[in-house]
Formats: sequence, structure tokens, C-alpha cells
Amino acid sequence: MTTEGSWRERRRALLRDNPAAAANTRRLLEEMGTEDRDEEAIEADHRASRLAVAREYEPNARLDEELRLRLTGPDAEGGALRFQWGDALLDPVEKAVSLASGTPVQLELTGVSAGSTVIHARPVAVPYPQDQPALDAPAASAADSGMHTLTKLLDALEREQDVREWARLFDAVDSMVRALDKYALELGVTWYDAEGGMCSARLTERGRHYVGRLRDTRPRDQEMAISGRITELRESGWVKVKTGTAKNAPAYDVHFEDPAELLRMRPGLGDNVHFRVRFRQRLDSVGIARATEYTYLGPAAEQPALPWDS
Repeated sequence: MTTEGSWRERRRALLRDNPAAAANTRRLLEEMGTEDRDEEAIEADHRASRLAVAREYEPNARLDEELRLRLTGPDAEGGALRFQWGDALLDPVEKAVSLASGTPVQLELTGVSAGSTVIHARPVAVPYPQDQPALDAPAASAADSGMHTLTKLLDALEREQDVREWARLFDAVDSMVRALDKYALELGVTWYDAEGGMCSARLTERGRHYVGRLRDTRPRDQEMAISGRITELRESGWVKVKTGTAKNAPAYDVHFEDPAELLRMRPGLGDNVHFRVRFRQRLDSVGIARATEYTYLGPAAEQPALPWDS
């Protein structure tokens, strides 16, 4: 499956067998001068022009949405997509778009072209009920909303900015970055919407390293009391304490740093306990709790201690 890399390439292909038209085109380009914009911006203008012409005949005409992922790196110069890249990268991209959209979005591959490796994809078409007029179809798809949010996040990561407002998307983007790191790839994302607009972002080595720094965690400790009954005991120094009789009542795994201390208490299943514990959260730089643990500090002051074995 291959598609031409840009509208310029498609135009050259159409004119290849028409020397007179090709000469006119070259002369026109010389008069216009050098194009300073990148290919994505030129393509967006080309699409917008096509849409404007189409709407002269059909006022409700819309363009097909398209997502382009451009992979660059030492092994991406041939314009081919390795299976291992697709397996590691495409699913996290779809998950990130879905999370950003607030609803599941399915994407499908439509082609691969050169220009490093360019992956062409689009949202899977959602059928509308037969009794729903076409004019009632939403002006912007869920994928469009999600892609605008996702590109904002990727751009913020590349610029090493505060991304806490997009914390819910961070794990999906982190999976994308881990895949890029594994295969030494950089990613360019371009979204072409149904109205002829475009949004884009890049994630280079700078952005990938920033994501790696955001992954690092720091502990946050506080002291708290846990009251309830013991529902599980482990000789390795773990006690599960359930705080109520309801089926969905919270339960806490309390760790004893010295398992012998737990054994000396001789606790039994069903015993009521009141523990003073250190509650530790490990937070990453986005504010996401990556781990929580409860460590026994002693019996709560206002409650009698469990009997110790003398």
C-alpha cells in the first residue's frame, strides 16, 4: 500500500506525460518564487482550496479526515513501516486519541509512503441511522476533537512546558514515547480535518527526554490511622485491614518492616485493630500517583495495643 507523499508529487505525476503543461508549471513556479512553508501547510491550503471549489456545487461538502504520522530516524529513511514499530506505536496512538476525545476512537491504516516513513490513517467511519438526515451529522468528529487536544499536549512536551492539565493522557503518550525510544525514532503528527484545517506537532529527542524526566517519582508521606478487622495475614509481614463490614468497604495492605514484630503481636483473622501507619505516595512530575504503600508505625495512641508475646 503506497500513496504519494505530497500534492506536489501527485501533480508532477499527472504532468509527466504532458511536456507543454510541465513547462508551464515550471515557469509558473519560477514566477511565484521559492515556497517557504513546509509540506504540511501547503497540503492544508491545497485541501482548503479543493473544499472551497467543491462547496460551490455542494454547500455541505466535507473532506475526508486524515492522520499522518511521520517517523524519522536512522532506520526510517526507506519509507517502510517495520511490523515491530507498528505493533509498539499504533495502539498507543489510538488510545491517546480516544482518551483525548473522551470516547473510543478507532483508526485504520490507509497507506505508507516515503519522506522518511509516513503513515497515513483515518478514523473508522461511523454509520448514521438511515432515518437521520446527512445534514444532522456532527460538523466535527470525535477524532477531530481528540487530535486537536493531543497535538497541543505533544507540542507542550516538545517545548518542555507544564502538562498537568493533560495528566489523563500522559500514560498513553508515555507508551508512545517508550516505543520511540526503543527504536530511536522521532515522531511528527499532522491532522487534516474535514473543514480543510490542519494541526500538527513534533516529538523529537528533546521532547522524549522531557517525558522521561516527568516519569521520575518523588515520595510524599503522611501519617494516618487505620481501623478495622484483619482479613488476611502473611508471614512476610503483611496484614490486610478492612475498614467496614460492607462488601465494598476500603481495605488496606499494611506492611511491617520487621515481620517478627507482627508475629509477636499474635494477631488473628477477624481481630479488630487500630494501627498508626505511614501513608506514602510516589508521585511523578505530572501529579500521578505511581505507587502507594502503608507502613506500620505502631498502635494508635487512643487505642490499647494488641497483646505482645513476652
